[in-house]
Amino acid sequence: MSQYFNPMRWAKNPHLQTLLPRIVRRTPQLTPHWQRLNLPDNDFVDLAWSEDPTTALNKPRLVIFHGLEGGFSSPYAHGMLTVAKERGWLGVVMHFRGCSGEPNRQNRIYHSGETEDARYFLNWLKKELGEQPTAAVGYSLGGNMLAYYLAESGENAVVDAAVIVSAPLMLEPCSTKIEHGFSRFYQWYLLKELKNNATRKLIRYPESLPISLLTIKSIKKLRQFDDLITSKIHGFKDALDYYRQCSALPLLNKIKKATLIIHAKDDPFMSADVIPDVRTLPNNIEYQLTEFGGHVGFVGGKLSKPVMWLESRIPDWLSAYLEKTQ
Repeated sequence: MSQYFNPMRWAKNPHLQTLLPRIVRRTPQLTPHWQRLNLPDNDFVDLAWSEDPTTALNKPRLVIFHGLEGGFSSPYAHGMLTVAKERGWLGVVMHFRGCSGEPNRQNRIYHSGETEDARYFLNWLKKELGEQPTAAVGYSLGGNMLAYYLAESGENAVVDAAVIVSAPLMLEPCSTKIEHGFSRFYQWYLLKELKNNATRKLIRYPESLPISLLTIKSIKKLRQFDDLITSKIHGFKDALDYYRQCSALPLLNKIKKATLIIHAKDDPFMSADVIPDVRTLPNNIEYQLTEFGGHVGFVGGKLSKPVMWLESRIPDWLSAYLEKTQ
């Protein structure tokens, strides 16, 4: 499979690219093995494995971090999990707190710079299942989080390689972009999911969020949600403070592990501010900017036989790191 992306001929439009995976990848091709991982603060994250991990101890591992309000049911997540299994790897989607269908217990959720749970999980994985080549792929919000983790951890990052896809590496301009034009549709959809999740959490655990059910209903923008909820429960002054502290772009040169970053120029979630100056990137980071692809889209082939480019590009690139001892 080519390392260069060629979009489906009639689907070069960024919105078609963004929405197509939900049509052509709607149904998961595997049934995951579910596991609940309890965290040190008596909260939990749910894990969706490609198979029972206790029977796959000697396989290379691929950890998947999903986007805002995503999870196993997201086409890119279950698609990559299936590919990992086909390649003989052990794949796992780590759901951020509250993203697996059940509200999390503590007075916090997750955000673009919240690396604590990912760090705990990666360390747990190594401790519980032993040493094996391990890579991580992060999509959208999960991509920014992964970049942040890699930069924070430097040589101590518990992965051999990483791939970051369609990540909002500068959060503030991306929050502005999604408020304009057709991108408002994505804001509406994501906000609906966030508000539903926050509502479930407040009903299950009253006073677990710094906001009332009535105020949740009145939120009209993602930035408002981040102002009233995300920033407040995670110790930021406001949404702007959160965006500026948690954008991974300024930290990329601190990443020490082999990393591939993929963006599409026409991504309707992103502004041009997310594109790094490649001249300043360290040699261990490879950057690929495609003309087309939308947001975590990258659908090629024909409608009768769609080709999910990321499902070959990512594992092909990672195989040099995951299959080095095979």
